[in-house]
Amino acid sequence: MRHDLLNDALVTLRHAEEHGKESVILSPVSRLIGNVLSLLKETGYIGEFTFQPTGQGGAYKVSLNRRINSCGVVKPRLAVEVRELERFEARFLPAQDFGFLILSTSRGVMSHVKARELGVGGKVLAYVY
Repeated sequence: MRHDLLNDALVTLRHAEEHGKESVILSPVSRLIGNVLSLLKETGYIGEFTFQPTGQGGAYKVSLNRRINSCGVVKPRLAVEVRELERFEARFLPAQDFGFLILSTSRGVMSHVKARELGVGGKVLAYVY
């Protein structure tokens, strides 16, 4: 029984990267996972990804770039204000300007860098570096 689809997807990505796979299939998926994959693609951590409909909700086929060192979800999903982002960066990222936090804001899923530019806070979902 799966409880956290985002965690399962990120763990699958990390393990596929560690084992040198060229692509991986993520299933089951949600719209949140699609938004996170779009963010990872924009920042160059993964290559192209495509949605493949199945009889049970669908799957994403993701091509990997071998750029993910680590990724994971943040539990509990804590609410964070813009002025508190630096504290979470120090906790979850190994160095300044290395990787990013993924936030769910009122303006959608975005990195902590963009959230700081827009001046919005949200819930910390995950980290990638």
